[in-house]
Amino acid sequence: MGKVGISQYAQEALGDIVFAQLPDVGTEYTQHDECGALESVKAASELYTPVSGKVLSKNSALDDSPGLINKSCYDKGWLFTIELKSAEELKGLMNEGKYQAYLKSQSE
Repeated sequence: MGKVGISQYAQEALGDIVFAQLPDVGTEYTQHDECGALESVKAASELYTPVSGKVLSKNSALDDSPGLINKSCYDKGWLFTIELKSAEELKGLMNEGKYQAYLKSQSE
């Protein structure tokens, strides 16, 4: 099982999130499929699943409090959980260190 959310950098770039359209429980996705959207006071942004699998749950607290994503993106502001179809896909994802290095390289 994997827990999907957005990074601190992404939530800061979006600004105050006012609506979260999350995938329905039971829906199956292939890696990189569009699976929802986040809307902020600045913009709307599509969500893409980082791995293939079936959605097990979604964070229903975001229905009434989408701002939890801004306040606590790594804890209370998670988006959904997914049953991994292929653990091999995890090898292509960045860990926090690689992600920070990527962000730094993009700002130079």
